[in-house]
Amino acid sequence: MIAEDQSSATPETQRRDAAPERDAGGAGAYDYIIVGGGSAGCVLANRLSADPANRVLLLEAGGRDWNPWIHVPVGYFKTMHDPRTDWCYKTEPDPGLNGRRLDWPRGRVLGGSSSINGLLYIRGQKEDYDHWRQLGNVGWSYDDVLPYFVRAEDQERGADDYHGAGGPLAVSDMRIRRELCDKFIEAAGELGIPPRDDFNGAEQEGAGYFQLTARNGRRCSTAVGYLNPARGRPNLEIVTHAQTERVLFEGRRALGVAYRRKGVPREARCRGEVILSAGAIGSPQILLLSGVGPGAQLQGFDIPVVHDLAGVGRNLQDHLQVRLVFKTKDPITMNDQVHNPFKKMLMGLDYIFFRRGPLTMGASQVCVFARTSPEVATPDIQFHLQPLSADKPGDGLHRFSAFTCSTCQLRPESRGVIELRSPFAQDHPAIHPNYLATVKDQQVTVAGMRLIRAFAATDTLAPLIESEMTPGAQVESDAELLEAARSISQTIYHPTSTCKMGRDESSVVDERLRVQGLEGLRVVDASIMPCVVSGNTNAPTIMIAEKASDMILADGRERRLAARA
Repeated sequence: MIAEDQSSATPETQRRDAAPERDAGGAGAYDYIIVGGGSAGCVLANRLSADPANRVLLLEAGGRDWNPWIHVPVGYFKTMHDPRTDWCYKTEPDPGLNGRRLDWPRGRVLGGSSSINGLLYIRGQKEDYDHWRQLGNVGWSYDDVLPYFVRAEDQERGADDYHGAGGPLAVSDMRIRRELCDKFIEAAGELGIPPRDDFNGAEQEGAGYFQLTARNGRRCSTAVGYLNPARGRPNLEIVTHAQTERVLFEGRRALGVAYRRKGVPREARCRGEVILSAGAIGSPQILLLSGVGPGAQLQGFDIPVVHDLAGVGRNLQDHLQVRLVFKTKDPITMNDQVHNPFKKMLMGLDYIFFRRGPLTMGASQVCVFARTSPEVATPDIQFHLQPLSADKPGDGLHRFSAFTCSTCQLRPESRGVIELRSPFAQDHPAIHPNYLATVKDQQVTVAGMRLIRAFAATDTLAPLIESEMTPGAQVESDAELLEAARSISQTIYHPTSTCKMGRDESSVVDERLRVQGLEGLRVVDASIMPCVVSGNTNAPTIMIAEKASDMILADGRERRLAARA
């Protein structure tokens, strides 16, 4: 069952005091209330409602994924920065970026960021998950989580020891290849970086084409892969345009949530659990608004403290990308196709009739995982090659032929924070990423920029390149490169770890993703990562939700058995 509405309520209307309407089923109507219908929330909605005995409510602040550009892979250029599909967050001025504020797109639509992201399917390194386990998180080693990656996957190449077939999430090869991209992979070989046709198998290091979360040239978000097959279940209720304001508590037990729909305050109650899947920004914000977080911060907004939990909103991590742009001698990039009316028309026809061509591209085509020095045990940087260029992601393409290669440090040391800006859910929180705050982060970023230049100087690529446009060949010293990074870098859209899983004083959830010190409340999304994974974050987020669903169902069975005893 789906309830939706194109809400036109203003923040001023939404803040008016009014008696909340109760959910239609009355007190304790639901077994599970899932807050956020994004990458994790849609997975949970499917898995938890598969048991007809469970009544599940899914609340999503955005609308249905009806925008046609959501389903065209290259359509992320149209859906990012569009308030109908994007939360349109902005960071606070960041000292590490010379006081710049960055746009932080996050999906506000069914499917969440899996509906507006670049479709790149990367799991991270085996060592990432083994490190999570070493931090005390039982059940989160690589051997523990691999079965959930496999269960989720419908791998175009078929099943093997590392991949699954027949799962909800389609994973497919690129449907377009370009000579420039092939040359980039060839250039990697000149630098001793091996070719790699599967970054999610036994080894990650190497250069090759990305795989995408797509099927037959169309995006496979979690709304498509997980939620659509479950829509007809009578025990699953999906409510869109419903922004959760806070969790409702009796003592330290979560009983439900308060939310607004079309400006009208409502409440939903549950007899089982409230599960926050609102992402690395939304989940900590909801906890803080609910009185769960650093007590001093909450008291500053006159929010009654339910549980003084210091780690909420802390430990923020993100991958920062520095994008180098190279002009080419010949018209061999997407820029040339997009600005040629005839070629642009052919691109559209190729997609409409054959589901192939440039419109099937993800955010990048070629991936490189490499090490900045022989002393590094596993790759510590990732390159994203795009056969196009723009001033920044989401902007129009340049009118000259050029390509972009970005570098990002995979395991940053810098830690940021998310804090309330006001006690109102409609006001975005203050996001302080704290990029490039450590010497190591600065050194690895500069080393990544130098390695891109080494690619450009290879016998394979040098004949194709006219000049380095950004930051420019005149930027030579480490200090100059670092200053350029501070001036031109952007997020690569991987915020994590603001409700981290662990056992220390800064942890928010335990290894079963239960909020520590409370009952009936979990967090299931990228915010629980103790450390950001060494790669793109969407596939790991889906894995987290798959694993969490098993834990939630197992605990539910135990709860029912105990109630009968």
